Amino acid sequence: MTQHRFIRLLSVPALLAALATAAPATAAPAAARSRPDAALRALDRAAVPLRSTGPSGAMHDLRPLGRMIGDARIVGLGEATHSSHEFFTMKHRVFRYLVREKGFRTFALEAPWSTGQRLDAYVLRGEGDPRQIMREEFQESYRLWNNREYLSLIHWMRDYNKDHPGDPVRFMGNDFGYSGPALYDTVTDWPRDHEPELLPELTALYRGLRPTTDVETYIKDYLAKPLAERKEMASRTARARRLLANLRPESGAERDRFDWILQDATAIDRTAEGYAFDFDDPEQRRAAMSYRDRVMAENTVWWQRKTGDRTLLSAHNAHVAYRTYDPEHYPRMQGDVIRELVGRDYLSVGFTFDRGSFNADGGDGTYRRFTVGPAAPGSNEHTLDRVRHRDYLLDQRTAAPAARDWLATARPTLSIGTVYPELSKFDIPLLPSHDVLIHLHRVTAAGLLPE
Repeated sequence: MTQHRFIRLLSVPALLAALATAAPATAAPAAARSRPDAALRALDRAAVPLRSTGPSGAMHDLRPLGRMIGDARIVGLGEATHSSHEFFTMKHRVFRYLVREKGFRTFALEAPWSTGQRLDAYVLRGEGDPRQIMREEFQESYRLWNNREYLSLIHWMRDYNKDHPGDPVRFMGNDFGYSGPALYDTVTDWPRDHEPELLPELTALYRGLRPTTDVETYIKDYLAKPLAERKEMASRTARARRLLANLRPESGAERDRFDWILQDATAIDRTAEGYAFDFDDPEQRRAAMSYRDRVMAENTVWWQRKTGDRTLLSAHNAHVAYRTYDPEHYPRMQGDVIRELVGRDYLSVGFTFDRGSFNADGGDGTYRRFTVGPAAPGSNEHTLDRVRHRDYLLDQRTAAPAARDWLATARPTLSIGTVYPELSKFDIPLLPSHDVLIHLHRVTAAGLLPE
């Protein structure tokens, strides 16, 4: 696998099987095989119908979801493809509801930390043009985020803040794939203003790292560097972070500002560290995957604790899940790390769907529309789509035993990331993976914006 192909797949849960074929399905327990109708009846009773997947209109049908979420501080809301309209609009709809009814204030996305800062500046203060920011930032493995659905969400967030200037909503990116030039400027501005004797050393440590090209070019050029050079760059960003971490601002206001600057330095270091793995070594690839999910989890928890905001975290089903689909090659998922860090303050919500369309890379670097379904017999989606409601919520924790037994069994399940048709189905037990499910009968491809 080339380094460029690795970064293109970095955000793809399907990478789990790029390294090895999926494990065979776990056989259903005898009780579950002998009582399929009992499981379906129990799923029927547990399912709560959804009125709509669109972000506007009445939201009374989401009140049961609010009760399922309870007092959770971080809610991971997944997606079964990386580019279907209904998954994105449903996230918009859920976020609106949680902001208005449950006090949530941050939307977190599987996107770089510095990208989140640019979009946060827009939703808070109207800085920049969101369409331009998205076009510039959502490149390479983040290309699918440059869509009309997320643009609509960001416009709504800005409009909300105009009406609620004293209690704003925020946007954050929790990933490490790119550290933009503004991060370097912010970090080096601190010693320039407070510890000028440290500036020459800090500037030398960051030499050659601050991006001067577009995102795609920077990532490709970075990964084309020899491994030894990438490791040397990571050693320099780590030294820069330690240099700053030794500083102790005196005043409370300065300490608060410095916390953010140190986090920016941490983001820079995590990008360099994330690209310092040997992607030609299977064990290093495994370590890189584990590193990425831990970084996303730690960034999300840091933000939630620092801001105090209840946070909706948007990522693929695989990333918000508690258990991995391929433990040999992808040891641990973001959702499990977050649960370790915050316990019951985290809740995982996964999506399933029966049929429909999505955008994906066809394996040649070109994004196109694909269509799948109806779900095949024996899959999780086939049974879930037989429930009497077209679209619905399901709290797996409180379902009847017959439903829980069925949900605990691994079956073929679609999990489509950036690349398709390869590596898009895994044997997944839904109950151990998520607390709540949202099942949609049909999805359509998201509206990608021009590059």
